[in-house]
Amino acid sequence: MFPGQGSQSVGMGAELYKNFELVKKIFKQADEKLNFSISKIILDGPDSELKLTKNTQPAIMLVSYSIYKIIIEEFGIEIKDVKYFCGHSLGEYSALVSIGSLNFEDALYLLYERGKSMQEAVPEGKGAMLAVLGLKMNEIEDYIKQIKNKGICEIANDNSDSQIILSGEKKIIEEISNILKNNKKKSILLPVSAPFHCSLMKSAAEKMKGKILKTDFKNPAKEVISNVTAKPVSDSEGIKKLLIDQITSKVRWRESLLYMIKNGINEFIEIGPGKVLSGLTKRISGNVKVKSINTIEDIKNLK
Repeated sequence: MFPGQGSQSVGMGAELYKNFELVKKIFKQADEKLNFSISKIILDGPDSELKLTKNTQPAIMLVSYSIYKIIIEEFGIEIKDVKYFCGHSLGEYSALVSIGSLNFEDALYLLYERGKSMQEAVPEGKGAMLAVLGLKMNEIEDYIKQIKNKGICEIANDNSDSQIILSGEKKIIEEISNILKNNKKKSILLPVSAPFHCSLMKSAAEKMKGKILKTDFKNPAKEVISNVTAKPVSDSEGIKKLLIDQITSKVRWRESLLYMIKNGINEFIEIGPGKVLSGLTKRISGNVKVKSINTIEDIKNLK
């Protein structure tokens, strides 16, 4: 499992960068491809630069991929027993790069452009996202019905039974937040710069369509779970279409995890900064093992 936006922090990957030439090489490759020092932003900040979506997206993929390469190439840990690869939103790109379906440099370019397009899709201050805690999908859908004629408010991330993210126009998101508060339900406005994974991202999807279609994808060596369908996608054309759809579609994370569990998976390994997906996985099922890998010690324990 590869994490998405929100898992970033200044200094992520620094330990690996200091200890492995392979990581220095990957970071240098990224700087050259993007024509600016994303390495410096990742390692030294400032946080305000790292939080810009156009930087966050390639940065998280870069760190996740570096960790994956260390696991495989420096520690010689085989992945023959791994059945599925998956990632949360931009993490799907990390999964595709790691499994050899998408070239690393192409992914950097696509994520930088994706971040920029998503940022530009809605004027600043016009969109918002809201984390709703402790409610199930059908309960939230009932609340959305109360305000659906007033503007855009859609489910962006179905993360777990106790965490669902809404996305839409700021005034409508604030209204549903007040409705939830009046009904003694907990919600938190997220510190994001745009309303991701909803129909307001339509112009971003249009901008990215040509760029994704022009990029060379290979059929992945392992099954990759799509955020859009919560099922495996194994052909390159299908992957392209779903990555375009993903920009405006709900991230079906809970369903993706349940699909894999139903198909015999009992151990999940999160590769990348933070431990967000490990936490969500434990909430979705208490019967699976979860490991979060982002330090040398973590990799040693994995071996």
